[in-house]
Amino acid sequence: MVERADINSVLMQMRTIQSQVQSGAGISGPSPIAPNQAELKTGRTGFGDLLKNAIDSVNEVQGTAKKLATAYEKGDPTVDLPQVMIAAQKASVSFQALTQVRNRLVSAYEDISKMPI
Repeated sequence: MVERADINSVLMQMRTIQSQVQSGAGISGPSPIAPNQAELKTGRTGFGDLLKNAIDSVNEVQGTAKKLATAYEKGDPTVDLPQVMIAAQKASVSFQALTQVRNRLVSAYEDISKMPI
């Protein structure tokens, strides 16, 4: 049976992260859509840039999850199992979201290409 204190600790961490996100404070890690300095000056962001930033963000989250898993497997005392599992779930969810966006883009492209001229 799982200890109640462990579950409460994880729930507390999740609530803290949720409150940080809702308050706009954010959490450490890559922003899914982070405009660069040139985009901030002009106020415009291209679709390609947004898509590239999203892909880079997913790649970074997956890399972080892999590094944590490797560190845990090697016995690093600073990395615990809940931290590894949360990072793996973040990577999984971000990849699934990116896949859904890709599927929608392909579907939209197919719909547009089938339109009569």
